[in-house]
Amino acid sequence: MTRVAHLPKRGVIAVAGPDRVSFLNGLVSNDVAKAVPGGAVWAALLTAQGRYVTDFFILADEEQLLLDLPRAAVAEVATKLRRYRLRAAVSVEDQSDAYRVYAAWGGMPPPVPVTAPDPRLCDAGFRCLSRTEITANATDLDYAAHRLILGLPDGPPDLEPGKTLLLEAGFNELGGVAWDKGCYMGQELTARTKYRGLVKRRLVPVRLGADAPEPGTPVFAGDAEMGTLRSGVGRMALAMLRTEALGQVLRAGDALVAPVIPNWMDIQT
Repeated sequence: MTRVAHLPKRGVIAVAGPDRVSFLNGLVSNDVAKAVPGGAVWAALLTAQGRYVTDFFILADEEQLLLDLPRAAVAEVATKLRRYRLRAAVSVEDQSDAYRVYAAWGGMPPPVPVTAPDPRLCDAGFRCLSRTEITANATDLDYAAHRLILGLPDGPPDLEPGKTLLLEAGFNELGGVAWDKGCYMGQELTARTKYRGLVKRRLVPVRLGADAPEPGTPVFAGDAEMGTLRSGVGRMALAMLRTEALGQVLRAGDALVAPVIPNWMDIQT
């Protein structure tokens, strides 16, 4: 049976105008031209130094592109995008009150016009942006449990603004970076990280010996700090860990921390 959950912590920015694709393509990590009706793109906006600002799904709705992103980031991202418009023929509007964001998994999605498969993994399900309320049979916590098992991030606290590098968070394996497109903000460091093998930390799913503590709780191997826990539900969480820690006995507080590396993840130790 398909599970459908409303995600109230997600918002929507609409980018419209004849230059919308080329405008976004010059700013974000993925190829925006692939955002077509029925097909979404997962991409990130970075600082000039290649650090994470926010990530979003880009879906097409007639003559506009809709960015599905953390609601807490909408105002900042909309302001940044407007600042970068220069002479581009685009408009940038907060449409969080016009669209409701849903996730669907485990079967076919509801009949919502703006719907696309989650481009990261087939098992992730679908993203749906609806102008009207649709029936949900799951909660946002149910969806969080689903994505945590798959090892998929969901913005902060999994990804840390001003700190996280895309390749630490699986953007390479999950198709969040187009390596063959033109330049974008932060592209130089992202490429250097890939081609020089500079990834020393990875965001990985972990199974805990107790219910997940607060994000930011340090993870230790003996007396050495190896990273921090990020989001969690029950005894499943994500953790940003040094790659050298993955074969060691890990603890967060009194709880054992056992990495559960999914098949899609390619970690070089």
